[in-house]
Amino acid sequence: MKRIGFLSFGHWTPSPSSRTRSASDALLQSIDLAVAAEELGADGAYFRVHHFARQLGSPFPLLAAVGARTSRIEIGTAVIDLRYENPMYMAEDAGAADLIAGGRLQLGLSRGSPEQVIEGYRHFGYGPPEGGTDADLARTRAETFLRVIEGDGFAEPNPHPMFPNPSGLLRIEPHSPGLRDRIWWGAASNATATWAAGLGINLMSSTLKTDESGRPFHIQQAEQIRLFREAWAAAGHPHEPRVSVSRSIFALVDERDRAYFGRGGHDEDEIGWIDASTRAIFGRSFAAEPDELVEQLRGDEAIAAADTLLLTVPNQLGVDYNAHVIESILTHVAPALGWR
Repeated sequence: MKRIGFLSFGHWTPSPSSRTRSASDALLQSIDLAVAAEELGADGAYFRVHHFARQLGSPFPLLAAVGARTSRIEIGTAVIDLRYENPMYMAEDAGAADLIAGGRLQLGLSRGSPEQVIEGYRHFGYGPPEGGTDADLARTRAETFLRVIEGDGFAEPNPHPMFPNPSGLLRIEPHSPGLRDRIWWGAASNATATWAAGLGINLMSSTLKTDESGRPFHIQQAEQIRLFREAWAAAGHPHEPRVSVSRSIFALVDERDRAYFGRGGHDEDEIGWIDASTRAIFGRSFAAEPDELVEQLRGDEAIAAADTLLLTVPNQLGVDYNAHVIESILTHVAPALGWR
């Protein structure tokens, strides 16, 4: 069995060809798609967070709304860019959203991807420590966030408070027990994956990875997962970690599918540069008749190694079509691969 969810980037554009033409459309359709996915038997609704873009920028109101409208499905991010976050305020938001959802949040965090603007986090009032990098900024904030959501008190109480305090040091409220075990790190490199394992947080690996060997994407990603699990075991954490991978997968079962995705063009890995010094490999997309798709996916070593698969969805094609995409995988592909 494998958990299967969707991952939406929440794109919107005021174009006649888009079914998602405003920020309101993107948010409300995200909620509707999560409800539809739960009804279809999917396991997760995940959302990408981007700032200064016509996408989903503020995750916690959306996560709370999805939590209030659903009852079973996991609700998560893939990922929140911690360079833009105050870890204390984020801990309050995360605790509140998790309580509304009944303990179903799965929060993916990371340094983030290349931005829409130059050093956008500085517009939010944040910057790296003296002599540090933006990666240092994100990791330091991750460590602070993880510490405060554990629920231990750390703040000295006012001896003359407006309202009575419990005894001892005070913690961030609201506190949601168990949330600490449901934090993930979006890792592009092997080194970052092993760092996350040391902290005891789950691994998210997407359709982009630092090219560290020149081998096919799925093999490099499977190696990253193996190194993560080895580092987790070495750290002696008391529970088993979770690992997710993302893929663009479309079963061609009707004329809409064939019109949108039946022409190919992205069926091989691609090489690119994230910045002047970082060579990256981008995983291929999959679009084929169900029987052929099953055989293609059977050879993906990283999907086999992960416990969770996130299907990236073309959200601007609308809720009904994206529900059809999810249902096609659950019905025509997952059973044949032993995922259902």
